[in-house]
Amino acid sequence: MPQGAAPNAIRTKKYQLEKNMFTGIALGKVWRKDWWMALIPLVLFLLPAVFAFSWWWVVGAVLVTLIFVLLRSAQVMGVTQMEQGNPLFEKLSYEIDQRQILMKRNEREGMALSWDMIKSVDRRADSYLLWLKPPTAEQLPGGWKGWVARTFQSPIFVLLPFRIFNSPNDIKMMDSLLRRKNLVA
Repeated sequence: MPQGAAPNAIRTKKYQLEKNMFTGIALGKVWRKDWWMALIPLVLFLLPAVFAFSWWWVVGAVLVTLIFVLLRSAQVMGVTQMEQGNPLFEKLSYEIDQRQILMKRNEREGMALSWDMIKSVDRRADSYLLWLKPPTAEQLPGGWKGWVARTFQSPIFVLLPFRIFNSPNDIKMMDSLLRRKNLVA
């Protein structure tokens, strides 16, 4: 059971992340970072066309690349369908202090995120995006399954819109806290 928040903690209203919003942000992050991976099947299947040109090689290369893009996108979108991802999409309130972020379903049920679980924070015009760290090598399976898990990870984040904070002062406190934790500039 997570410890309670400090008396001077930032408390928010309840908020539920929509699955479509999660999918859009996660797909944007994946394809901004891994766009070059789509070039690999395209180049590999166009290579035979260099030596013996045929439109079949070009069509095949485009189709294989399209299938790769669709499978990678489906993998990211699959986070919204898995049971392990359900806590991301429940209606939660947050209590944020120096030690942790408590994600509370109700007064008795919740989950704690320690600050060392957060990789970085993006401050957007209307929200904070708290990007969680990926699993370590010890937490992943070994062999080729571990390689696939490391190479094709789906980004996980917590979205905190400014509208869930109770006052502008809470947003200023959050900014200050994030700067002290060196998560945002």
